[in-house]
Amino acid sequence: MKIFDRYILKTHLGTFFFAFVTIMSVFILSFVTKFLERLIGKGLDFGIIAEVVLLQSAWMVGFAVPMAVLVTTVMAFGVLTNSSELTVMRAGGISIYRLVAPVLLAALALSLMMERYNNVLMPEANYRANALFADITRLKPALGLDKNAFSDMIKGYSIMARDVDNKTGELRDIVLYDRAQPDVRTVILAARGKIEFTPDNTHLVLTLEDGQIHELRLPAMDRYRTMSFSKNRYVFDATGYDFERSDEGRRRGGKELSASDLLAVAQEFRQKGDAAERSAVKGVDELKAAVERIRSSHDSSGSEPAVLPPVVPGRATEAVDAMLGGLNVQLKQMQQHREDYRKYMIEYHKKYSLAFACLVFAMVGAPLGVMARRGGFGAGAALSLFFFVLYWVLMIGGEKIADQGLLSPAVSVWLPNAILTCAGLFMLYRLSHSVNASAR
Repeated sequence: MKIFDRYILKTHLGTFFFAFVTIMSVFILSFVTKFLERLIGKGLDFGIIAEVVLLQSAWMVGFAVPMAVLVTTVMAFGVLTNSSELTVMRAGGISIYRLVAPVLLAALALSLMMERYNNVLMPEANYRANALFADITRLKPALGLDKNAFSDMIKGYSIMARDVDNKTGELRDIVLYDRAQPDVRTVILAARGKIEFTPDNTHLVLTLEDGQIHELRLPAMDRYRTMSFSKNRYVFDATGYDFERSDEGRRRGGKELSASDLLAVAQEFRQKGDAAERSAVKGVDELKAAVERIRSSHDSSGSEPAVLPPVVPGRATEAVDAMLGGLNVQLKQMQQHREDYRKYMIEYHKKYSLAFACLVFAMVGAPLGVMARRGGFGAGAALSLFFFVLYWVLMIGGEKIADQGLLSPAVSVWLPNAILTCAGLFMLYRLSHSVNASAR
């Protein structure tokens, strides 16, 4: 039996590496096509560009390995079936479960390795990749702007460009919000513009052409004025824009944390949410008591007591309005903490569910390869793509449901694994049952 195990695993090994390299090549090519033109020709060293691609490939491995397992299992069992080797093995009394067992054990070992990868290597790679992108953006400001998306790269301002010429650095159809003055709302529109450094690299200059400035005074909103200009310049301090590695001191995001760190942050948000909920409940009780006091200040017949001055009802209304405002703030804080808790718990469970997708896809791929029989690489790739798309649709749908609080993050994230595991076990059972029936 050990000979059969080694033979089956050997059949999978070469196909796995071929599938993994192919999938990684597609991912990297997609990334390069999308981002590389924004980096090449901007004065960056080739080593920096290569490091960006290398660090970004970390998250690709997390998806490529499960996909490669699915493709490999489907194709390997399809080849064994087409060559009648699987038929000979099963005719010798070896059940389909026994033939699949070494593949499942290998997939389990690979899942454990991917769990360590998702918790140790990937968070660090994501952190360094985002830090490197931030450093490059500070060095080349125009690289920090995406088309039709606001950016806070300039402190106190939000800037958006409808079009960004990556070769010349020219910006077109620019919208600039000035948030530096709290008593004036300023919106600047320009047809063209450019961001560049002064020769001594001490200041950042934003040059705008053919534009308008709209100003509205807050909070009274009693003064509005518009000014037109053919050319206008804004100068900002460029401190911190030099290319320096910022590996330390930056707060890590959800995808840059290990599972233990994600769980700790999630529990912190959960405690804050519980505290906000208790405060909101206390606020509701205080509001009810205040309303009851206002009601009791009037007699049961509805006539106002003459001893109360006329201003008392107005003060009571102001007090109730203030309590309602405070209660609204507490409810928003509670909702935000709950959303943050769910967000971090989703990332926590994804660390494990994506790792153990290797085992799930091996369980699905084995019966698929036997049942497909013919079609070779094309059929195997098509079936693998279908099930992986199904898995990813279920995963994204589960995340959306968990974000809205309709289902717990654990159930939502693990549901695709559970569904495909049931499908794989059902196909194995049907395959074994059909073979036994034909033998009889």
